[in-house]
Order: sequence, then C-alpha cells, then structure tokens
Amino acid sequence: MGPIKVAIADDHKIFRKGVILSLRPYTNIRFVFEAENGQELLDTLGTAEEMPDVILMDLRMPLKDGIETTKIVAKQYPSIFVIALTMYEDERFVSHMMEIGANGYLLKSADPSEIKKAITEVTSKGYYLNNFVNRILLKKSHARQKVIPNLNSEITLSERERDVVKYICMEYTAHEIAQKMEISPRTVEAIKDRLMERFGSKNTAGLVFFAVKNNLID
Repeated sequence: MGPIKVAIADDHKIFRKGVILSLRPYTNIRFVFEAENGQELLDTLGTAEEMPDVILMDLRMPLKDGIETTKIVAKQYPSIFVIALTMYEDERFVSHMMEIGANGYLLKSADPSEIKKAITEVTSKGYYLNNFVNRILLKKSHARQKVIPNLNSEITLSERERDVVKYICMEYTAHEIAQKMEISPRTVEAIKDRLMERFGSKNTAGLVFFAVKNNLID
C-alpha cells in the first residue's frame, strides 16, 4: 500500500507551505495538490489525475468557504476524508462540521505529529476525535441531558446495535468488532450503515458524534 495522498485548501500560502513542509518527514504521507479556496479545490478535484485520500480544509476562505466545500465533497466524493484545519475554536463550528461530513477537526496550533496522526486515523478508522473535540462532545451531551432529560427514551437501539456503536466509539475496526461479537464484518458494516442512515450521519465520525451527543452509549 502506497502513501496516503493528501490535499490542502487554505487561502494563506505561507501556512499551506508550512504544513506541507512540516509533514515531509512522514514518508507515508504525500501531498498531491494544494488550493487557495474551496472553489479551486473543487475545480482541481474535477480534473485531478490523482485524487486525494484526505483533504485538510480551512474554514474561512474566499469564493467558497470550507463549510460549503465540505458539504459538496461529502456528497460528490464520499470516499475522500475531510479534516478541518482551522483557527476557529467555537464549538458550533466543530458540531456543524462533524454533522455535515467532516471526519476530524484540528486547530491550526496542532503539532505536525497530531496532523499526521489525524490523517492516518481517518484513513484507517473513518474519523479522528482529539481531546478538544471530545470535550465539546461531552459538554454538549451534558447540556442536552439537562434540557431534554428523556432524550434516550426517544432513541432506542437493539442490544446488537448498541454494542456496534460502543465498539465503534472505542475505535475498534469492523473486523475487530466482528470477532468480539462473533458475527461477520459484513454484518457489522450493515448495522453501521443502517444506523448512519437512520440518524442522518454522513460518515463514521458523524455516527460517533451523534452517539456521544445523544448518550447512546454508557
């Protein structure tokens, strides 16, 4: 298996070049192109000889911002993983990006080692949740419990569905979940896909986000 192909969209050239340079020591990552804004990114995707596996996406960009671009990528290129890489620490941005299809959310202050970890984890697990995002998830979960104390009674899961969600949140792969539950990996994927459709999740990260936010696991 070759290196993970990455694209970056950010309107600050110095920052783009800095990220690319900082990840150069990691030989399992290779940048295939860069874009100054969302529109340029989408135009390049439409004609690219090499499609990226992962896109590092800034939020605030001219012509087309990262939020709108992520929606389009999630719809038109579902096999590409999107990691928000932004200065915005506002929890509203985190929640919205995960709900519309982002697979991870990083602040621009992140170390190159964490960016590398996020890239490798989204390609292997489908999502990357760091401590910053987890704190927001827990905070929103706690707040929702106060406002809607009976929320869990409105969302019912079978024992098998609950186990699959629990193991996904614990970062087990479909194969590992299948071994633990003594079912086939195909059955695990079918349950996951059914839950994603039911909850309106765009990807595995969205399913994890929904499960934690709505207290579907212990």
